[in-house]
Amino acid sequence: METLGGYPAKSSNPKAKNLTVLLSLALGVGGLFLLHTQMNKLNTPQDFYSYEVKDAKGRTVQLEKYRGKVSLVVNVANPSEQTEAQYRALQDLHRVLGPSHFTVLAFPCGQFGPTEPMSSRDTEALAKSTYGLTFPFFSKIRILGSEADPAFRFLTDSVQKIPKWNFWKFLVNTEGKVVRFWRNDEPMESVRQEATALVREIILKKRVEL
Repeated sequence: METLGGYPAKSSNPKAKNLTVLLSLALGVGGLFLLHTQMNKLNTPQDFYSYEVKDAKGRTVQLEKYRGKVSLVVNVANPSEQTEAQYRALQDLHRVLGPSHFTVLAFPCGQFGPTEPMSSRDTEALAKSTYGLTFPFFSKIRILGSEADPAFRFLTDSVQKIPKWNFWKFLVNTEGKVVRFWRNDEPMESVRQEATALVREIILKKRVEL
């Protein structure tokens, strides 16, 4: 059969058409998957201060408010055999170095032994009334397993270490990156020296900018 002009008509090929449709669909789905993956990367917090958490009263707190400061993030617990000594040392450090350039951020956790049995609000009230703490307390969280709090998981992923007990300490710099961690049985003096060095960097930088 010839068309007008003397050229033979093209025969339709259903298999070829179906293959073309399938390839188009595959390319479209693949493109959407890559786009979704890229968007997820953009939306994933890149540092500790990009996360949001809950305070002891259940209100949302943007950790962005601490950007530009040095933070010592601690998984605290009460009662514990180390509670009083740890709280006293943390409060002393917060008093000496803070609050303009440094802060302790306390995250109660009850995953290690029979600790932190009370509500977040009562935990904060007891700790502050008993030990005179002035640093921020947040809502009770989980730091182990699949239900680990995302902000705290960022800390543990950064150092590739999971706390094995209460009062592990993570030192976060002004950009929200973890620079070091300490176990609960390591000397507080080491924490003080590292935190003091970072605070001095902030002060010197500000003096240069003046």
